[in-house]
Amino acid sequence: MGEVEPLRFFVPEPTARPGDLPDFSHVDVPEPGSVRRPEINVDPGEVRDLACALIRVLDSEGKPIGPWAPEVSTDHLMRALRAMVKTRFYDDRMLRAQRQGKSSFYMPCTGEEAIAIGQALELAPGDMCFPTYRQQGWLIARDWPVVDMMCQVLSNEKDRLHGRQMPIMYSARDVGFFTISGNLGTQYIQAVGWAMASAITRGHAIATAFIGEGATAEADFHHALTFAYTYRAPVILNVVNNQWAISSFQGIAGGAGITFAARAIGYGIPALRVDGNDYLAVVSATRWAAERARANLGPTLIEWVTYRAGAHSTSDDPSRYRPSDEWKAWPLGDPLERLKSHVINHHDWSEDRHADLRAAVKKEVQAAAKEAEGYGTLLDGRVPSAKSIFEDVFKEMPEHLVRQREQLERER
Repeated sequence: MGEVEPLRFFVPEPTARPGDLPDFSHVDVPEPGSVRRPEINVDPGEVRDLACALIRVLDSEGKPIGPWAPEVSTDHLMRALRAMVKTRFYDDRMLRAQRQGKSSFYMPCTGEEAIAIGQALELAPGDMCFPTYRQQGWLIARDWPVVDMMCQVLSNEKDRLHGRQMPIMYSARDVGFFTISGNLGTQYIQAVGWAMASAITRGHAIATAFIGEGATAEADFHHALTFAYTYRAPVILNVVNNQWAISSFQGIAGGAGITFAARAIGYGIPALRVDGNDYLAVVSATRWAAERARANLGPTLIEWVTYRAGAHSTSDDPSRYRPSDEWKAWPLGDPLERLKSHVINHHDWSEDRHADLRAAVKKEVQAAAKEAEGYGTLLDGRVPSAKSIFEDVFKEMPEHLVRQREQLERER
């Protein structure tokens, strides 16, 4: 056979590491309005190009352009802008609380706010969101009490979950927010099952599920797509591609050579790839997918192209694996600033009014933090008692658990 070159093991590498200049030359950013918008009843085989395109609406001056430009009221846009500002202040306050030792853990969503907030304001009240851990904007957009969210992070005496969940794993049925799961990928199959149940019972509600690009490598992702296609589940399957898992870039999950949206093609599911930092594109793509689901046309997968501006969590130091200023070089910009530009240039808004909004929201978040911390933090030990692990599990507690709880109380 002659000399044959030995096999080489390939490991994808990001375009820049700490100390390098940020390099996003691999990110193709088409002109806003350049991607076609098909009818919702299109055959999935006819929209394969949309899995590799990038749907964009807002131009550099905040002007909506093209077939995906949606009709959105000024009231809706102002609710969205306020929710974005509030979510960012909330993240900042909870990050500082963790650094001060008041809570054990936190995960911000800085740079990704438009995605959860856009879906929260676009979907119906009865629809159910199966979130991952960066959709706090959904709760804020739907006016879930920020004090309650903070108490959950602080695991204090007012935590509705009684300290049984990790901080940031909220649960809010009243606003369609399913309990967050710490096991990556499980929410995908849960959402598909919930959507199937809604169809079986002849309901009207649809489900939406979120997953990070890294978790698309989990088996649950593929199981969910199989069931969603087979049973035409009325569900929106969101892949939030924020470029980084906790320390590995999106290429490790298989995104270096093909888009994550393209994975839906093999399952017969239509897929959209969308600028996740363009609020109007978020609304438009969500509206398209939701209309398909409600018309019994089945699931849609949406890859949201965005960027994780901050650390993965308070347990992470991104300066160890990427340039410290990479967020500033991200070609799709800041979703909050882009929406602000749109409402200033095309609605009754101004820099001064925006500054007033920021000041009012900051004051509101600070007041909420003061109240929440008044119910206890890790610093003062006002957390649920250890004996609470026996509560809210069985309707009638088994005798052996009664004995164990009594033993625990004697030993304390």
